[in-house]
Amino acid sequence: MSGAALGIEIVVVFFLALFLLHRYGDFRKQQRMVLFGTLLAWYLCFLIVFILPLDVSTVSIALRTPHPLYVLQMLAPSVVLSHWVIGLLFCCSSPKVCYKPWSYIPDGIMPVFWRVVYWTSQCLTWLLLPFMQSYARSGGFSITGKIKTALIENAIYYGTYLLIFGSLLIYVAVHPQWQLSWYELQTIGITAANTWGLFLLVLLLGYGLVEIPRSYWNASRRGHLLLKTYFKAAKLMTEKADAEENLEDIMEEVRKVSESIKYNHPLRKYVDTILRKCPVDYQEKMGRNMDDYEDFDDKQNTYPSERSLEKLHKQVIYAVQRHNRTRVQWQILLDQALHLEDVAKNETSSTHQFVHSFAPAEPPSWFSRYVYTPTVEWYWECLLKQWFYRLLAVVLSLFSVAVVWSECTFFSTRPVLSLFAVFIQLAEKDYNYLYIEMACFITIFFLCTCVYSTVFRIRVFNYYYLASHHQTDAYSLQFSGMLFCRLTPPLCLNFLGLIHMDSAISHQQKEQTAYTSIMGSMRVLSFIANGFYIYYPMLIVILCIATYFSLGTRCLNLLGFQQFMGENDMTSDLIDEGKELIRREKRKRQRVEDGENRRREWKERYGNQRDDYVTRNRNTHSELKETNYGDTMNASARYSRPSNRSGDRDRIELLQDAEPLDFNAEMLSDDPLESESGRHAGGRYLSMSSSRSRIFDDV
Repeated sequence: MSGAALGIEIVVVFFLALFLLHRYGDFRKQQRMVLFGTLLAWYLCFLIVFILPLDVSTVSIALRTPHPLYVLQMLAPSVVLSHWVIGLLFCCSSPKVCYKPWSYIPDGIMPVFWRVVYWTSQCLTWLLLPFMQSYARSGGFSITGKIKTALIENAIYYGTYLLIFGSLLIYVAVHPQWQLSWYELQTIGITAANTWGLFLLVLLLGYGLVEIPRSYWNASRRGHLLLKTYFKAAKLMTEKADAEENLEDIMEEVRKVSESIKYNHPLRKYVDTILRKCPVDYQEKMGRNMDDYEDFDDKQNTYPSERSLEKLHKQVIYAVQRHNRTRVQWQILLDQALHLEDVAKNETSSTHQFVHSFAPAEPPSWFSRYVYTPTVEWYWECLLKQWFYRLLAVVLSLFSVAVVWSECTFFSTRPVLSLFAVFIQLAEKDYNYLYIEMACFITIFFLCTCVYSTVFRIRVFNYYYLASHHQTDAYSLQFSGMLFCRLTPPLCLNFLGLIHMDSAISHQQKEQTAYTSIMGSMRVLSFIANGFYIYYPMLIVILCIATYFSLGTRCLNLLGFQQFMGENDMTSDLIDEGKELIRREKRKRQRVEDGENRRREWKERYGNQRDDYVTRNRNTHSELKETNYGDTMNASARYSRPSNRSGDRDRIELLQDAEPLDFNAEMLSDDPLESESGRHAGGRYLSMSSSRSRIFDDV
């Protein structure tokens, strides 16, 4: 069963990445290349985070082990749940004697594993994903055109990287004591990538360490959360209206192009491609208003070029995606606002039964019927939820303080001031493998949560925005994959520095982890290893203070980007506007629900009676029809006349019954056979009131 835990973790992490991609991406509409690149980037980054504790625990036990065989006996699984259970089942009571677990991984596997994962992620983030990003955003109509556009857009991008790498290469070359071997060149490239990632990592981590605990604390304040929801509703409605207006302008331009380029024009196939990207209702309107049977004339009309059609194609894709995203987000935000209003109303309920303002659109599941009953929902929403969020906010705040303290003191090895290094060293003395695994996993998981959640929260206008419920565009998905691949390696190195497992920072002669050996020795660039990597993370203190006092929010508010601030006139106006919008949508939903209830009640009350009445009338009509038909046949057989005149008279009367009536006729003959010359022409209407022939007497 060698390596079973590693295999289990690889599978679990894959499904975790697939779940997140399904939540933010759209498997049915987006390109397979975009989905595959994003999934691979997220999967590799999550894999590094989840497997690194195994590498740390192996080296930590090896440092204190007197015999090499003892190292093999102390190897442990990497998945947290697995190693908790396995540590309890397979380890004996003595902390210094432990059997080899079933998750034993032979030597040489971890270095190969780290090498494959790291270099694959770096090729994705620096080469493939930028190219795929430009390719997916291009408005070209052919693969060749999209590739050409992507290469042109990334020329400056790749040139910048070559310039940075060349500068570092020259710096190393001017030192005669350094030899430019392949190992040094590899280390320079890794150092350049990690330096860029660490610069962004500290910014995102400083924001997440404060904002995540504060977000849970504010979530426990339902009044504050409801006001913020009103504020978001007002801003989102403005964005939604702007998206609709932009879509209408783009569709008008598409309509003009579609009308000018006829069916036999060489560029018509490009126009058809653009039309297929438009919403269905706009396609129907354009299809009704166009005439494809008109030939085009090159001399009389001016037609757009292929480049302008590519630009229009790109604008259509962006406008449609933005319109759909704002529409879905508005419905989600509306549901959140109505739920918070229901919670505020149910707080004073004496029956302890949670009552919703509107019935759910989907039928209740078995979990709602048997487990999450209205009583349980009331206790959770109105009583327990706020206290749970407050307790969670306090715990996360303590973790944030520990991270900030350790980031400022991790370079001190004597005495050891980093809290996480103290915890790991205490576990090493007792050979407590389970404790090492738990401490490493919880620490790196919290760091990744602070960084990755900030990546999911930030929004750069409409250029980069991760929206849930399958509303994220291809460009943002691939951009997030690039950020993850660039942030994860320096994040792991920073974690190893916090626990004093990176000798380049702690300056201790220790056995290196397999991950650190792949990164290379940072002593090649001493000013980065001894300066930037040690002192730059201290800026996290300034960033945390700025985030705590909302300095970024205040600056954006001064620049005209409205942000939620408690004591602000503009914020109050937007809150009132959002409240009115929610009230209007609530009345609209109420009218729709009332109409559905009335139709349902009417159908239940009169539906059965109407069905019985229709069935009874149908049966009666059938019986009368059969009876009248039989009586008519008997009467015609009894009173039939053999003369030809009577037969002709009957046929003429039938024809007269079939003709339309003339309401303007004044004179009608008693017998149509006697006045055939005076018969009215077909198509005139005959008056029934002035008729003396009594055409229904024979019935």
